[in-house]
Amino acid sequence: MFDKIKIYIKSQNIRRNIAPVFVVLVLCVILLFIPTNYEQDLYVNTERVKTQVLSVNNDAIKSAGIIQFGEQRCEVKILAGKFKGQTTTGINHLSGSLEKDKIFEENDRALVVIDYENGEIVFTNMIDHYRMNYELVLVLIFAAALIGFAGIIGFKALLSFVFTVLCMWKILIPYFLSGANPIILGSFMVVFLTSVVIGLVYGFDRRSAAAISGAVSGSFVTCVTAVIFVNLFKIHGAVMPYSESLLYSGYPDLHLTQIFIAGIFIASAGAVMDLAVDITSAVYEIAQKRPDISKLELIKSGLAIGRTVVGTMTTTLLLAYSGSYIALLMVFMAQGTPLINILNLKYVSAEILHTVVGSLGLVTVAPFTAVISGTLLAKNKSI
Repeated sequence: MFDKIKIYIKSQNIRRNIAPVFVVLVLCVILLFIPTNYEQDLYVNTERVKTQVLSVNNDAIKSAGIIQFGEQRCEVKILAGKFKGQTTTGINHLSGSLEKDKIFEENDRALVVIDYENGEIVFTNMIDHYRMNYELVLVLIFAAALIGFAGIIGFKALLSFVFTVLCMWKILIPYFLSGANPIILGSFMVVFLTSVVIGLVYGFDRRSAAAISGAVSGSFVTCVTAVIFVNLFKIHGAVMPYSESLLYSGYPDLHLTQIFIAGIFIASAGAVMDLAVDITSAVYEIAQKRPDISKLELIKSGLAIGRTVVGTMTTTLLLAYSGSYIALLMVFMAQGTPLINILNLKYVSAEILHTVVGSLGLVTVAPFTAVISGTLLAKNKSI
């Protein structure tokens, strides 16, 4: 009898915890091979390869204060591709922009584009420093630290990270470019990713239902608030970096303002999800330790936990957003710009929208999650 019970419990755990991992792994593989329909080979007879800079010639570089323009000639050794082992001269064009320009030094690794004809190198353009090796090292360190500390939960978190990246690159971005409604698609993506990520954490059980419901409710409030206040603030989506470049690159019909709105609630979805899981986990632990606790008492405990967590999460969101525009604020202070001017600039107003609307989502997700988790997770069915 006891053996049968153990087998049943084990099968239930497998279905609840292993099944979501298997499903997400399958989805990751499918997404990996799905084309975006934007893969283009625009340049015939070209090759992008890694090179090593052997020497540099800076004689053609002109300087005006901290600004440099002209061109840098680099002797490079090709490390991959059909011309591997050969040396050639690469040209690094400088436009006078500190943001975009790069200067190479001897022994640097560089990504170059080689133009060739009849098997001979015609021109070599220095694109940028080659960073993929260090990016890979950083990702491996992150993965090792995550799995080393959290074990199987860390692996699930890493899997959800990969799945989210694939969904953004393979689904969200291509459909935005194709003209799909950004608010509807963004809402669907938030619900979908929230369900998958929380399902990976908890498996298929009532905790998942409670956390997903709370997180989706908070994201819905963020979405509605973003729509209302973007219109009231009269913010155009062109405020987003590089957005105008899209219009001039053959996509003049894109709904930039709607994409901006979608970006607001997508950006806050992670923090909303985190808060929902925190509250649900705490409520679940209380219900496990106090099976006699009533639904109302459990909801009150969830609300108390939510009030405490929200106090720090809103500041966390502020700090996360503020890092992206700190240089802009330094410019305003250095120029002595009046505060009333600063607060009415559309770039600053856009960041205020991001921060406050996202924080409002956090404030609302706490009571939603407390009520839902208290109702679903209480063992004592009395109110």
